[in-house]
Amino acid sequence: MKSIVAIAVFVIGLTAASFTIKVQPTQKAWPVPAADKAKKNPVASSAESIKAGKELWSTFCKSCHGAKGLGDGTKAAQLKTEPGDFSLASFQSQTDGEMFYRLSEGRDDMPASKKKVPDEEDRWNLVNFMRTLKK
Repeated sequence: MKSIVAIAVFVIGLTAASFTIKVQPTQKAWPVPAADKAKKNPVASSAESIKAGKELWSTFCKSCHGAKGLGDGTKAAQLKTEPGDFSLASFQSQTDGEMFYRLSEGRDDMPASKKKVPDEEDRWNLVNFMRTLKK
C-alpha cells in the first residue's frame, strides 16, 4: 500500500512540475560568413546615430523584439522562433558585423531588413541602437 501511495505522489509531483517548468526553445545555429563577421561599423556610435536607430527600431523591430529588446514585443507570442533577448551578454558579444549581417539578411520569422531598410547607414544605426540594449 505504501508503494502505491508513493508512486501516486511521485506521478502527481511530476505532473505539477510539468506545468511550472518553462522549457527554453533551442536556437538553431545562425552562422555568419567570416567576411561579414569581420565587417567594421562605418557609422560612429553617436547620440544622433542611436536616435535614428531607435526610430527605425520602433517602426520595424519593436513589435517582435520589444521596446527594450527583451523578445517580448506584441507579436512575439505568434512567432515560430524565439525573438531572443538582446540585453544578454551572449547577444552583445557578437561583432557589429554579425549583428549587421543577421538584421540585413534575416531568416525564418525574422524578415531581411535590407528590403524594408535599404540604406546601409540606417541599418548600421540600428546596430548602434541595439548596442544600447544591454542590462
